[in-house]
Amino acid sequence: MLVIGVVGQKPTAIGVGVVLAGLGGLATAASEHFAGYRSHTTLLAGTVFVLIVGGLFYLAGLILAVCLGMGAVAFLAAFFALRRAFQRASGGLSFKVGRLGG
Repeated sequence: MLVIGVVGQKPTAIGVGVVLAGLGGLATAASEHFAGYRSHTTLLAGTVFVLIVGGLFYLAGLILAVCLGMGAVAFLAAFFALRRAFQRASGGLSFKVGRLGG
C-alpha cells in the first residue's frame, strides 16, 4: 500500500500502508513481550495512551486536557501491568537487553 500510495500519489493508500506497517510492528512487539523474549513495556503502554486519548478526543468529544490526563492514568496502569506480565514470562526479569557483539 505504501508503494502504491507513493507511486500513484494517493494519500489514503499511504495512510493505510503506514497503519498496516504499524500494526505489524505492534504485533511483533506484543508477541516478543508476552513470550519473555524482549520487554516492550513502554511501547505497548504508549499504544494504550494513544488509543485512549484518540478515542476520548475524537469519539467522546472531550477537551484535550481531560483526554491527556485520562491517557496518562491509562498509560501508568498499562505500564505496571505489562511490566508484571513480562516479569512472569521471563522468569523474574524486569527487562532484557540483547547482545551487541554477535
